[in-house]
Amino acid sequence: MTDFQNFIGTRAVSPQHAFDIDALTAWLEANLDGFKGPLTVEMFKGGQSNPTYKLITPGQSYVMRAKPGPVAKLLPSAHAIEREYKVMSGLAGTDVPVPRMYCLCTDESVIGRAFYVMEFMAGRVLWDQSLTGMSNAERGQIYDEMNRVIAALHTVTYAERGLADYGKPGNYFERQIGRWGKQYVASITQPIPEMDKLMEWLPAHMPASARDENMTSIVHGDYRLDNLMFHATEQRPIAVLDWELSTLGHPLADFSYHCMSWHIPQGMARGIGGLDHKSLGIPTESEYIQMYCERTGLTTPEALAPDWNFYLAYNLFRIAAILQGIAKRVEAGTASSEQAVASGRGARPMAEMAWAFAQRA
Repeated sequence: MTDFQNFIGTRAVSPQHAFDIDALTAWLEANLDGFKGPLTVEMFKGGQSNPTYKLITPGQSYVMRAKPGPVAKLLPSAHAIEREYKVMSGLAGTDVPVPRMYCLCTDESVIGRAFYVMEFMAGRVLWDQSLTGMSNAERGQIYDEMNRVIAALHTVTYAERGLADYGKPGNYFERQIGRWGKQYVASITQPIPEMDKLMEWLPAHMPASARDENMTSIVHGDYRLDNLMFHATEQRPIAVLDWELSTLGHPLADFSYHCMSWHIPQGMARGIGGLDHKSLGIPTESEYIQMYCERTGLTTPEALAPDWNFYLAYNLFRIAAILQGIAKRVEAGTASSEQAVASGRGARPMAEMAWAFAQRA
């Protein structure tokens, strides 16, 4: 089977993300059934926020997600790895594929930060949204599976999975616009005028569909191709990864975020904008929306169409705020990815694109 490391790659643990391996070994021996050292640790490339480590023992490999190290100045509500552990534990056994959760440690005295350990899964992470090198049929299968899984997530009966308290019901957009506005302000390295305009415009132009309090589901918050792991040889997802931004929220916010790929130019934040989707076997955005609506029954393409520019503006604003946070972490020296510098530069063009959609709405 193809190894996860071949696709994401690992590197030596950087100094700002290092910790006491002996202390971790002792804790795992006491808290993880079947764990036996000696333990060696590598760090996965990618992942902008919570460092992700490969734990290697003679008998088994594991994956550990942790908060950034003690030197990091954490923004409020960010890096809540215990929430990632809770949602993936709750989704086990549903049509949303997740790794098996093994153990959670919130005692920061153990290695200087909270962490959890989960199953190491062997498969493919597909970084290229245009799926270069695949056949049209394979591309179509990949996009159909992505659509199926996000539809499954948004129709999970979350209260029955122990997730009724996973977020606040109602007012999702107001809270999110406020949250990301504050995080942007807390992370400014250079002011972006469009972000100030959007912080005023978005709450004042919210459509009725965005205010519908009956529309509540588990939302992933960063659902995109490279946050899924696919089977080594089959075109099916075996795990949805990176649940840091998940909560109870509005499914159309989550789905429209996922659809941003069709609008972002190729080569910028993994977009497929400007490509001839039909000739590649990739569904058009309208076809993809139709598939989602049929699978979830939450809305229709006709009902969604008048509000779509608002959703796109909102999501690009949110992406810009996230990228600005990465830029701030680069400035502070705590960013956990080699791609962080390039990502941080994306905040301004995303904000400009968001404001362009707002003006069309």
